[in-house]
Amino acid sequence: MRLLYGLVELPFWGYCLVTFVTIQTMFLGVTLYLHRDQSHGGLILHPALRHLFRFWLWFSSGVVTREWVAVHRCHHAHADEPGDPHSPVVFGLHRVVLEGAELYRQAARDPQLLRTYGRGTPDDWLEHHLYGPHAYAGIVLFVLANLLLFGVPGIVMIAVHLVAQPFFAGGVINGLGHAVGYRSFEMPSRATNLVPWALLLGGEELHNNHHAFPRSARFAVQPWELDIGWLWIRLFRALGLARVRWVAPRPRLERRRHELDAETVSALFTNRMHVLRDYGRHVVLPVCRELARREGQGALPPSAPTLLIRHPAVLRDEARRRLRELLEKHEVLRRVVEYREGLQQLWNENPARALAQLREWCRQAEDSGIGALREFAQGLPAYARG
Repeated sequence: MRLLYGLVELPFWGYCLVTFVTIQTMFLGVTLYLHRDQSHGGLILHPALRHLFRFWLWFSSGVVTREWVAVHRCHHAHADEPGDPHSPVVFGLHRVVLEGAELYRQAARDPQLLRTYGRGTPDDWLEHHLYGPHAYAGIVLFVLANLLLFGVPGIVMIAVHLVAQPFFAGGVINGLGHAVGYRSFEMPSRATNLVPWALLLGGEELHNNHHAFPRSARFAVQPWELDIGWLWIRLFRALGLARVRWVAPRPRLERRRHELDAETVSALFTNRMHVLRDYGRHVVLPVCRELARREGQGALPPSAPTLLIRHPAVLRDEARRRLRELLEKHEVLRRVVEYREGLQQLWNENPARALAQLREWCRQAEDSGIGALREFAQGLPAYARG
């Protein structure tokens, strides 16, 4: 009878704890090694830590570094557009949530995709003779080890473990992470933050932040957000096992500054995602509230602020139609959108030309007669590089 429970017999909570730890270690390997280190280079892990995660991911999930990195980089290159390997916009939310692993494997079998997006990943003896050609050998060894150690309970532990990554990483992050949640930053991708406290999936829940700042080793950007992966990075860095190359900027405001100069342009370039976010909060929303107060609550539909703030690329046809109607009906809203587009165009200019254009933009904004826009323009010199 004892053989049914393997070499290690545990209470029920013990089996749950072991399963939780193995899954969390797998997620940690995905977010720190595959994602932040290998895919984007914002984090540099110690070679020993790299090898540890690389082995554990192969052993516990059959992941090959080059394939995962190539598929993920392709996702960023074509986010929510044709060519994205697993976008719910392209394939539908239902399919990505339930069949995300199949979409990943289909993309990973494309030699051209691997050549284009898989550069810079491990290219050593282990990759060529073990991990690459024998990807599923690791899972077989993992299953056998669990059965030997835990016997019959190990069957349930194995099932939960093997379902965790394709469902949560492939379905929840790649699926729900492009469909539900909140958006701190607007961009052509539909990526969302699922929750502000990213504790269970290594920090990957802060998906909108990651798409806004792909190279950042820290996914939490707002003060109230928590990225558990960043806590592990700080621990590994303290132990000399990790080096951070880049993190998303957090703007610093110097209220004493009132002059537009080259430093202002540099700060606005660095913090452009934050500047756009602040434009929505401090210009679009106050103008909508003022318009509703002046013309009555029925003057604007409840969705008006969202339609005005959202990046045009993520609006569906019906939403675009409603936005056009709003802009045609309300001159002040049309001007607010035009000023935002003018501000965004500054970032396509070289810094020398951008300064002159920024000064002209601010002059026109202050003379626009729109109070919230005037105050926003007057506050731009306060942005400083964090």
